[in-house]
Amino acid sequence: MTLHDSVREQLGIIEALLRHHHHWQSAAPDASVFDSTQPFCMDTLEPLEWLQWVLIPRMHVLLDSGQPLPQSFAIAPYYEIALDAAHPMREHILPTLQQLDAFFADEEA
Repeated sequence: MTLHDSVREQLGIIEALLRHHHHWQSAAPDASVFDSTQPFCMDTLEPLEWLQWVLIPRMHVLLDSGQPLPQSFAIAPYYEIALDAAHPMREHILPTLQQLDAFFADEEA
């Protein structure tokens, strides 16, 4: 399985988790939320919304167009902070995001 295939599969797992736990939205947010200059649109989107509306679609664009994938990519540390320990999705989404990050780990570090 290629890196692209593995990443695409992991994105599917993330989407499935969001859907299963009722965090997948059927209607897109207002376009203005994407004008944020904050990392993860933290001032305009909830953390799990960012996965659906930013990460997953942008990664699919890269995969579909054969563009280079990001290097030294890590989003799980943000979610360790952004999702309170009591958040019901935390225990489900963190390992999945850590696996996604592992595909982009800097092998030379």
